[in-house]
Amino acid sequence: MTGNSFGKIFRVTTWGESHGAALGCIVDGVPPNISIDEKYIQKFLNKRKPGQSKYTTQRKEDDIVEILSGVFNGKTTGTPICLLIRNKDTRSKDYSEIKDKFRPGHADYTYHQKYGFRDYRGGGRSSARETAARVAAGAIARKILGNKVKIRGALIQIGKSKVDKNKWNWNEIEKNDFFCPDKSAVKSWETYIRDIRKKGSSVGAIIEINITGIKAGLGEPVFDKVDALLSFGIMSIPAVKGVEIGAGFKSAELRGEENSDPISSKKNKVSFLSNNSGGTLGGITSGQDIIVRFAVKPTSSILIQKDTINTKGKNTKIKTVGRHDPCVGIRAVPIGEAMVAIVLADLELIQKKNRKL
Repeated sequence: MTGNSFGKIFRVTTWGESHGAALGCIVDGVPPNISIDEKYIQKFLNKRKPGQSKYTTQRKEDDIVEILSGVFNGKTTGTPICLLIRNKDTRSKDYSEIKDKFRPGHADYTYHQKYGFRDYRGGGRSSARETAARVAAGAIARKILGNKVKIRGALIQIGKSKVDKNKWNWNEIEKNDFFCPDKSAVKSWETYIRDIRKKGSSVGAIIEINITGIKAGLGEPVFDKVDALLSFGIMSIPAVKGVEIGAGFKSAELRGEENSDPISSKKNKVSFLSNNSGGTLGGITSGQDIIVRFAVKPTSSILIQKDTINTKGKNTKIKTVGRHDPCVGIRAVPIGEAMVAIVLADLELIQKKNRKL
């Protein structure tokens, strides 16, 4: 299997399966003498780990990270960093009844077609469990970007229910189970998700990631544009079905004079009067905030019976039991933040290398 690595200089390779003994990643290209320890990485993993609320999967994983290499006395050595996260709460028997069936909306069928074999326990390698390693790698990426760069994500829509952007407050993110910036939306979301779960169904979501403090000049024309790489990274997250930068698809509704962001200068300081571009022009960062939104589909594992086929090609029925997120978009917030950090850290190191040439 190829396609397990991401990045050019800051390069992340993840490994492991949902119900295997452990999962983790190798992070290469990290400069030496950067302060990193397990406690620092853990605070990001704690935002993503399952079983923390009644609105996400009830699988209980501590997601305790272990640094196996690349760090000595709390400092990076410049050699590959190996991170390990052990799986503890696997219940593979939940999948024994469907091991010969393909779950609609999952990668079961395509993995079987491609490899002629698949790990049916929780989806194996295709499971979003793999993203725990990305969050750990993203924590290291943030160190490369520095304290001036702030990456913050928020859940802005569940199903058809949206936040009121006039009530956006970043301080509310850590006060609820949804990473929701609108305090007034939380109660209705709680009721909505409880109802979805009772019905054995699931629902999709939209996440917004805001990045401040990024300098102008990151991104490489033509194929390695910053927005292209951000989209690539975000689209690689399981269940993501769409990405937009800045005004995104609404750009199609605007006229030229509305969409382009006017530029002005005062005392030799350049500023933009709007940010429809989402912080990127010609695939290069402009110094404005980078705005990324992405859509996550409803969790495919549901208790409602669906039509499918088995491994012999015969028609059958399927109902997926086990522990699943009624809205996978909730825990996708820290995952999206991590992928953005990984992309930008790689571009930062590429920029530094180019300046030395």
